[in-house]
Amino acid sequence: MSFDPFDFKSALPVINEDSEFFPLMSTEDEEEMNNEQVPEALPILPLRNTVLFPGVVIPITVGRDKSIKLIRDANKGDRLVGVVAQQDVSVEDPTFDQLHQVGTTALIIKMLQMPDGNTTVILQGKKRFVLKEELQSEPYIKAAIEPFKETSFKEDKEFKAMVSSIKDMAMSIIQLSPNIPSEAGIAIRNIESTSFLINFISSNMNADMEAKQRLLATPSLRDRASIVLEHLTTDLQMLELKNQIQTKVRTDLDKQQRDYFLNQQLKTIQEELGGNTPDLEIENLRKRAIKKKWAKEVGDHFNKELEKLQRINPAAADYSVQINYLELLLDLPWSEFTKDNFDLKRAQKILDKDHFGLDKVKQRIIEYLAVLKLKHDMKAPILCLVGPPGVGKTSLGKSIAKALGRKYVRMALGGIRDEAEIRGHRKTYIGAMPGRIIQSIKKAGAANPVFILDEIDKVGNDFRGDPSSALLEVLDPEQNNTFYDHYVELDFDLSNVMFIATANSLSTIQPALLDRMEIIEVNGYTIEEKIEIARQHLLPKQREAHGVKTKDVVVKNDVMESVIEGYTRESGVRSLDKQIGSIVRGVAKSIALEEEYNPTVSKKDVVKILGAPFFDKDLYEGNDVAGVVTGLAWTQVGGDILFIEASLSPGKGRLTLTGNLGDVMKESTTIALAYLRAHAGQFNINPKLFDQWDVHVHVPAGATPKDGPSAGITMLTALTSAFTQRKVKPNLAMTGEITLRGRVLPVGGIKEKILAAKRAGIKEIILCESNRKDIQEIKENYIKDLKFHYVKNMREVIDLALLNEQVSDALDLTIKEDSKPVVE
Repeated sequence: MSFDPFDFKSALPVINEDSEFFPLMSTEDEEEMNNEQVPEALPILPLRNTVLFPGVVIPITVGRDKSIKLIRDANKGDRLVGVVAQQDVSVEDPTFDQLHQVGTTALIIKMLQMPDGNTTVILQGKKRFVLKEELQSEPYIKAAIEPFKETSFKEDKEFKAMVSSIKDMAMSIIQLSPNIPSEAGIAIRNIESTSFLINFISSNMNADMEAKQRLLATPSLRDRASIVLEHLTTDLQMLELKNQIQTKVRTDLDKQQRDYFLNQQLKTIQEELGGNTPDLEIENLRKRAIKKKWAKEVGDHFNKELEKLQRINPAAADYSVQINYLELLLDLPWSEFTKDNFDLKRAQKILDKDHFGLDKVKQRIIEYLAVLKLKHDMKAPILCLVGPPGVGKTSLGKSIAKALGRKYVRMALGGIRDEAEIRGHRKTYIGAMPGRIIQSIKKAGAANPVFILDEIDKVGNDFRGDPSSALLEVLDPEQNNTFYDHYVELDFDLSNVMFIATANSLSTIQPALLDRMEIIEVNGYTIEEKIEIARQHLLPKQREAHGVKTKDVVVKNDVMESVIEGYTRESGVRSLDKQIGSIVRGVAKSIALEEEYNPTVSKKDVVKILGAPFFDKDLYEGNDVAGVVTGLAWTQVGGDILFIEASLSPGKGRLTLTGNLGDVMKESTTIALAYLRAHAGQFNINPKLFDQWDVHVHVPAGATPKDGPSAGITMLTALTSAFTQRKVKPNLAMTGEITLRGRVLPVGGIKEKILAAKRAGIKEIILCESNRKDIQEIKENYIKDLKFHYVKNMREVIDLALLNEQVSDALDLTIKEDSKPVVE
């Protein structure tokens, strides 16, 4: 705490708003002031924390309503007021009896309105007076006064020496006090009047208000000078002693002691500001570490790093890095687990409520819960949900977390190319941070959350590393109990985390990574399933999102089916959700405009809101011409049907392929043609025709790339139909791969293909015998209108697919003796 013997608020000249200043009082001014008469009565201005001496100019901030009224009234008149200190500074509105008896008449020099709204008054003390009696108390105190009788004395050498000592001491105090401006010494040096010098120093010296009031009430100038000299002597001695101590301490302090002293000052400042000091931060970290339940090696590593932090200068850049690292170790849930809920019936209800269908996935989750309930220490499996967009793969993770009672975190892997995103950066790098796996675990606050690795098939790689390879350790149940993050520098147990990956396709996932996951296909929905999903989930969600009540919009199943068939062509329900949102918005508009409307949405209302249907219900074009076959294909947005057209023209047996086909489909066509050449006799085809007729195979929608092995039997059927001129059965589609020996091999994406066939109005489907198990997994009521044929070889396919009679108006393919093709 600094020691200021003087408080020179009024030591410097007071500057008014016109840039004029009030000079210090001269001898002539004092004689003129002494000749002034004290009036018989004055309005009394109480002062709370200061005493006004004659001749001294001080600024006073006026805040009390009575005081403001008094100043304004006096400023309009002779500008003369009586200034008296109140006895108790805590009293807000003092009465006449609560004032000291001796005060000072004062002249209002200037009244200023400050920017903060307060009123500041500059007063100059004139003469002492004594209060006699109160004349009025409202609106402010007014009292009768009489002049204060001062004791006269003769100035001798002793008094002059005393005054000289006072001036010298005052100058010494100013020189020893760095906080007092040097202008104060100039002011004291220029004071000519002895009485004003005593009053000036009395007003500004470091004394309490009671001491200053006693000085004001002392009648003898000699006695006042003696009291002032005594105060100044004590103040000067204290100031000299303080400076001596500081000089001695400063001499003894070396650099280390100086740094400690500065740190202590910094600590005090930070505590005053409410911040944490380095010692307090370290102590807080240590207290948090005591409460942590972690392994011994983790605790030892933390204590070692904490000791390192204590040796780092808080001003160093490494200090904040070390603080962040230690806080991460404390925030990670090393042995903190949420309690699993093993109520399997409750879990089944949650899964059924949140997602319609997906029976295979739900069954797998219930199996996991059952084993975990019996064993309690089962390592979490790595599930990979594969399916087209919009079928609920990601949202399924939330339902699993809710069913288990675990925390839920999601990490989007799409577009990640930096290995450090998975394993973290080493602390030696600027801006180092842990990987997103550790960050997500920290965010979850538990060591056993349900962790969604979204879009794992879209992980990239470049010169910064291969993130999919970094995921090998994360997704291996035998290795992830010691997952090593470069930033944490400690093994973290991920074996209790239930990882669930999602993907649209398995083709872009690294084989080693694929081998570590249990693949569960989440296929598309049938029309019946979509209707139920829309009724139970999508429509209520859109009603809530648009502020529409249940009774305000009703969509029946037949209308919902028309929306599904006419405005969506997908395996999932994302596009359906958007269309339902458009319908609800259309109803919301009618409600907001207070229009009359029917709450039950009709098909006409759907067309009015959504426009004409985007898609035709029946995509099947028929097989009225030989060589046209309907195939089934799988795309990333679900199943679809495609048409394969084969035609013949006179030539030399060349094969032409069009329709933006990939290498696999081109090879399927080549294999089909080779098989047909080799077994022409079985299909009643003259082998010479293959040398005399050119074959053109085309797949419509040439702008769309097409590839895959599932069109093999379709290609062979189209070629056989073209060469035999036998039409394909109506409402028939097929999918399967072939070999040169004529065997039919199974293909994937069966459910999506079946759904596409049903949307297109197909009635019969030819599949490989090995695909029978895929059909058995589909609910019977969803495929009750479809007839399936299971085959093992191509002969069965041709017998099932082609009609027996030839096209009546078709070309008659014959062989002339000159071996040239002739059309009859």
